[in-house]
Amino acid sequence: MQRLTRHQLVTLVVLTLVWGVNWPVMKLGVTDFPPLTFRALSILLGVPVLAIALVVLKVPFRLPQRHWPELAKLTVTNMLIWHVCIILAVRALSSGRAAILGYTMPIFSAVIGAMLFSAVLTRRAWLGVGAAAIGVGLLLWHEFTGLAGRPLGVALALFAAAVWALGTQLLRRSKIDVPTLTLSFWMTAITGIVMAVLATIFERGQWYVPPAAVMWTIAYNAVLIFGYAHAAWFYLARTLPPIASTLSVMFIPVLGVLTGALWLGEVLHWQDWAAVVLMMVAIGSVLLPARTPRVSEAS
Repeated sequence: MQRLTRHQLVTLVVLTLVWGVNWPVMKLGVTDFPPLTFRALSILLGVPVLAIALVVLKVPFRLPQRHWPELAKLTVTNMLIWHVCIILAVRALSSGRAAILGYTMPIFSAVIGAMLFSAVLTRRAWLGVGAAAIGVGLLLWHEFTGLAGRPLGVALALFAAAVWALGTQLLRRSKIDVPTLTLSFWMTAITGIVMAVLATIFERGQWYVPPAAVMWTIAYNAVLIFGYAHAAWFYLARTLPPIASTLSVMFIPVLGVLTGALWLGEVLHWQDWAAVVLMMVAIGSVLLPARTPRVSEAS
């Protein structure tokens, strides 16, 4: 495994904590508030935070016109589809299940890399894909058999994870020669505008002044998710190899499940625990480096 610098390691740890805790935070925010509106407000309030960061760090805002088509493709695959689908999934599912399903992204990324970018999948990687499929099956089992099952939420979360996986592969191969913070700013701004349009079209009749409990969840997302986490993830995805850049996601779904049970009183079934274990096996099998066989010295 590539040796991480101290800055990269701190970024991974903070990113894991921020994103892991955000799953029950999002659930609190959208339980009684329109989900697309919640996400649009979070993003639009996060854009000024990113802008301040660019000014303070003296990072240019300019993105040459020749990069606009690729910027649009990266925005759709890395942010727009993910945020639309996952926030609707969080509304329908428990935060723990949404977290587990959302962070099957590394598994989809391995498969997409093999299918579209000629990456070679090892036997251990295929084992990971199988473990992920069984884990998803356990979650589907509970969703279909429970009285409050939401199979559409499961489908949305998996679709979001698959598209994000494609976006991650494209981001790692991006030819946009601008600072990552600049790229993150424009991707976030574009996503916020589109989300605001969607919220206006589909949720305008549901709008009301959010209570304090919702406001703090919006603030958490604005400052920590869209003001920091996405920029941090794009930085890692562009500067580190796949194993290192996706290391943090191995622990995010576990943190999401545990904090959801602790804060929201979400009941954990044996299927959930089994799915957590299988997801960890699956992601670990894809991301952890294989043991290099020791070469014996010639006698």
